[in-house]
Amino acid sequence: MTSAMADAYPSVAGVVATAAAFAGFHPGLCELRAVGRSRAGRPLHVLTVGHGRRNVLVVAGPHSDERVGAATALRLAERVAHDPLLHAGADATWHLLLCLDPDGAVRHEAGPPIRRTPAAHFRHAYRPPPDEQPEWAPSIRPPDDQLPESQALLDLIDELRPILQCSLHGNDLGGCWVQLTRDVPGLAEPLGKLAAEHDVPVQTGTYDALRWTVSGPGVYVLPEPGARARSDRLPADVDRSTWTRPHRHGGMTALFEVPMWSARTVADPAPHPEAAGELARLGRQLRTHARRVEVLIAEVRAVLPATAPDRAHLLRVATELAAACPQVAAEWERMPPDAVPLTAAHLAALDIAARRIPLRAAGTLLRLLDGRPAPATAEVKAVCERQLARWADELTLGHDPVWVPVDEQVRVQSEAVLAAFRLAVAHG
Repeated sequence: MTSAMADAYPSVAGVVATAAAFAGFHPGLCELRAVGRSRAGRPLHVLTVGHGRRNVLVVAGPHSDERVGAATALRLAERVAHDPLLHAGADATWHLLLCLDPDGAVRHEAGPPIRRTPAAHFRHAYRPPPDEQPEWAPSIRPPDDQLPESQALLDLIDELRPILQCSLHGNDLGGCWVQLTRDVPGLAEPLGKLAAEHDVPVQTGTYDALRWTVSGPGVYVLPEPGARARSDRLPADVDRSTWTRPHRHGGMTALFEVPMWSARTVADPAPHPEAAGELARLGRQLRTHARRVEVLIAEVRAVLPATAPDRAHLLRVATELAAACPQVAAEWERMPPDAVPLTAAHLAALDIAARRIPLRAAGTLLRLLDGRPAPATAEVKAVCERQLARWADELTLGHDPVWVPVDEQVRVQSEAVLAAFRLAVAHG
């Protein structure tokens, strides 16, 4: 089903069409159904494989700018259907939610689906604010104001009571790693082998799990309730997220990250010789970039018609990204020196995170200016284009990114999911 994939990500429509054809070729074993609808009315499709008592839930597309998950879901369906040990032999049924945020994914598809440069990626990337991201929104929004996509996922978890929920993520630049809400002992070994086979670095330092427990290289475990699980800048309660919902039923969640571009800098375990000074530098850089983004936002506001489509929404996205910069800087500056032994990999991951935020903001502003040929608008657009290109060049210069072909991303992610499943079943 995916073996002939070109070096491109499939579209939302293409994934659903492929899944429907696959289910048609495997009657009695596979089923495709809708479990809800998005805010724009797009169906949320689940492809089911098998008839076992143990349920495994795979969630693709939790972030709209992370497109590898949909292709991974198709690869997993193929692997499971063709290997009875993964369904009948394990008494398991696999449920693959093909895209949790189809509205956001369709927006992101405006960019080129094929191999691109980091600058082109950020130029076209789309990601909504945290409270509009279905996977994380339940931990931010009031309980009586949930997104329909979030509610559909929560209801699906309660219906299936999965032993394992697998959330398929992707990062633009870095390595592969796994985040767990409960430990799966031994997962670091197959992850390391997969990374070596496909020449993708294992990310031993990551901003997303900076204070999480390290189970092994590239494997991070959510701290126990009451411990500090997330960065200060997210006013979120992880215990209300979709990640921990399987805990109600005795299950757990694993998040699988693979990179679009690999960067060896995130795999260096050596202690950083000047960690405090580097953190201070990154804080200054974030504040400088935030001020620049704020200037660009003001210039865009000045030339953009008040009636422009998406004006309020995309300006909110850019404004919140600009506001995040000094918040993240303050968080890093007040980090106790002994809170986390900072390695070169950690500082590289933080540097990437610090550069990613303003790049996303610049790309968002360019979305607002697309298709507006007025001289004043064109002038501001050119300024934004130059700024995005400069920041992308700095990111590339600092981390020497190497494109990971889409099929390789899919292989690493899908085999990591299967490794986690086998270990989870073995450990009961």
